[in-house]
Amino acid sequence: QVQVVESGGGLVQAGNSLRLACAASGATSTMYGMGWFRQTPANNREFIAAMRWTDGNPYYGDSVQGRFSISRDAAKNTVYLHLYSLKPEDTAVYYCAATRKWFSSLVRSPSYAYWGQGTQVTVSS
Repeated sequence: QVQVVESGGGLVQAGNSLRLACAASGATSTMYGMGWFRQTPANNREFIAAMRWTDGNPYYGDSVQGRFSISRDAAKNTVYLHLYSLKPEDTAVYYCAATRKWFSSLVRSPSYAYWGQGTQVTVSS
């Protein structure tokens, strides 16, 4: 089992930046990847970014490519999502997830078995 806990959400003005953190605990030595998704009431869960834990390779969703970045502190089993140039349409609940399913697709939510409670990001215009 892996537990993940997100932090860092909040209310920001459009154009500003925010950093989300996700700390993993438990069976972290067997993790294959960690990812970020977001969800609004109107939309399905959208893939934002992920990192393959074995080598740090990042993946990004098309809607945030170039504006968001993912990084990690492997020693702390923590992954960060850096949100730049925020827009009102980035308003959503952001979820962190982890997977121990090796060679699974890190851009697809069904690959992840372990999910956090989510953190709200609200961008005002």
